[in-house]
Amino acid sequence: MTKYINTMKDLEAATYGSLGGGAGNSLLKSAGVVGAISSGFKGSSDLTIDLNGTAGSNLTALYNMVYGQKVWAMINQEINPLSILPKRPYTSSGWRVMIARPQGGSGAAFSVNTTTGNAQGNASPDADLIGGVGENEALDSTSLEALAPEYDVLYMNPKIVAHMFDYSELAAEMARIDDGVGDLRKLIREDMGKHHAESQSKMVVMPLELYDSFGGDISTGAEKIRRNYTSLLKVVSSFDELADAGGQLDELCGVGTVTEHAHLDADVSTLYGNVSRASGGAASFMDSVVNYGSSYALAGRVLTLSIINDVIQNLRLNGGTPKVILTGYDTIQAISDLLQSQERFMDSKEVMPSHNGVKGVKGAEVGFRVATYYDIPLIPAKDMPKTGSAASGLSDMLLLDTDHLWFATMKPTQYFEDGISHGNPFGVGVLGNRGLYRTMGEIGCTFFKGQGKITNLK
Repeated sequence: MTKYINTMKDLEAATYGSLGGGAGNSLLKSAGVVGAISSGFKGSSDLTIDLNGTAGSNLTALYNMVYGQKVWAMINQEINPLSILPKRPYTSSGWRVMIARPQGGSGAAFSVNTTTGNAQGNASPDADLIGGVGENEALDSTSLEALAPEYDVLYMNPKIVAHMFDYSELAAEMARIDDGVGDLRKLIREDMGKHHAESQSKMVVMPLELYDSFGGDISTGAEKIRRNYTSLLKVVSSFDELADAGGQLDELCGVGTVTEHAHLDADVSTLYGNVSRASGGAASFMDSVVNYGSSYALAGRVLTLSIINDVIQNLRLNGGTPKVILTGYDTIQAISDLLQSQERFMDSKEVMPSHNGVKGVKGAEVGFRVATYYDIPLIPAKDMPKTGSAASGLSDMLLLDTDHLWFATMKPTQYFEDGISHGNPFGVGVLGNRGLYRTMGEIGCTFFKGQGKITNLK
């Protein structure tokens, strides 16, 4: 039977050898049997049921109401943002990056000086002093000096993401009889697994304005949001964007004091232990290509193809090669409308997911077809934020070079369980069972100038 891998859950299931597993079509018992995961079951002492499954009189015949043969998920739990990132083992706590050439500066283009006076090794050396030497040139002459590039060190700490649930022994036993859901543990475990994956995906596209004091005590700077994976909206940023964002982010967050402003700036400008974005400048190696218009959040502009094309062009001039465009469904539809109005059509492309460097192969049916723009896949994400004050704005766009952007996995998603069903109620401290999902890792990036972002659209 052909198996399809469309999400990280499918990919992990294939990796761990459990592809095709699941709760199956189980029966959902009414609230009269299982009221909540950890609350046991209602009806043992109640004789009747009202709309909330509580007591009434002479309604015992309704005790075994059946609500269908499957538990339908009424919410969208897609996990696209995390699934597009390559997965690599977490092998070191940091890495070295070259931040400047031996000569010629740190910008995208090699800088030279058209006049005389700038020696070898300068950020903008004279055009005749960039390597051409005479026959039998003397060492350490003005044309042949010792040069060296500049390096810096970045580091990242692995983040721990965990979700726990529990259920009583009585609830598990009652779910197996009458019109119950069958294996309660299997059912809840599957739904909690989806929630665990969705929560991680939400972290990946967390907007900048939420990196504020809401996550912790502003006096100590211990923001709990820092415990999450670093958002791609923070990884793909620049000094200019953050400088423009300052007070406007405070206005969106409903704060305005100098202390909170400085605190917010520290949260969004410090990345991988580096603070270059706080003072930055156009040549900062930490700056990505960000197009936010004339203002970060207060004056949205209409999306045009020129905006997208300019960012793609700048990324390629920087040496980057966008592999994917991550955005919302609304923005993809807007791009489609723009292309259709010009009698052009969006192409489609088959995307092969990869895991630890292993890619799917054609004919194995493990890929999926998506729309493309200039042969760059457009991946929709339901949680993609909308930067700007207009409620009708379009979702932001991330143009990512995934050759230099990845998810460093220290511990892949694992499931743990203990409790009375395992003969150890003392381990959980209740007459029931407890389960836990845990993943450890962090998002890494080694080439910021190859990453792009477009915000403030309408």
